[in-house]
Order: sequence, then C-alpha cells, then structure tokens
Amino acid sequence: MTRCYRLSSNWRCYAEPMQALSLPTWVIHIASVLEWTVAIGLIWRYGSITRVRAWYALCWGMLPALVGAMAVLVWHYFDNDPALAYLGNVQASMTFFGNVTLAIAAVLLYRERPPVSGGGGPKP
Repeated sequence: MTRCYRLSSNWRCYAEPMQALSLPTWVIHIASVLEWTVAIGLIWRYGSITRVRAWYALCWGMLPALVGAMAVLVWHYFDNDPALAYLGNVQASMTFFGNVTLAIAAVLLYRERPPVSGGGGPKP
C-alpha cells in the first residue's frame, strides 16, 4: 500500500513499511495518551479540593511525559519517516525530563503530607 502525505511544502509517497502500527496498537497508544491527560485533570482537581499545592506540581511534572508520548505518536502516524526521526529523540528527552520532574513532585508531595498522629512509628 502506498501512502502519501504533505510535509512542509513537499509531498512524500512511499510504500507502507513493515513497522506500521496495527489498529489494536494504535488504540492502546491513543488510549494511553487520553488516560494520561485525564489523570492530569483529575489530579489538578484533587489538588484544588484538598488545597495541597504539591498536587499541582505533580500535574506539571506529568506534562513532559505527555509531550513525549505525543511526539512519538506523530512519528508513528507518519510511519516512522526518517525525516521525522528527531521526534524519537524528543520523546526520549521528554521521558527523561518527565521522570526528573515527577521525582521532584513526589518529594514535594512527601514534604506536604499530613503529620502522623498517635505516634504509630517504631519505638526507640
């Protein structure tokens, strides 16, 4: 099957490669991006209800991973065209940056946790 698309001002046509994603794979990819987006929205809402600002940090920390997922979806949409190979690097960079921001958000959440009452910790 030959596919054609327009990239900038040029049309590109080529035979569909072997690595083209199947319909079930596309469904999983898109569902994951949608799920991540909904999770960001729900966490933001939870932060506004509890008034714990660290939940907002978690939302911001989740965004780089979402950007990375969208970048790789675009690359897959164009059947991994070598002209768009940089999107693979964008995805990898955003995943790394997202992991760092999520770790920072986790530390902020840990610091804002409510104190444990009743002294339920280990006794010296």
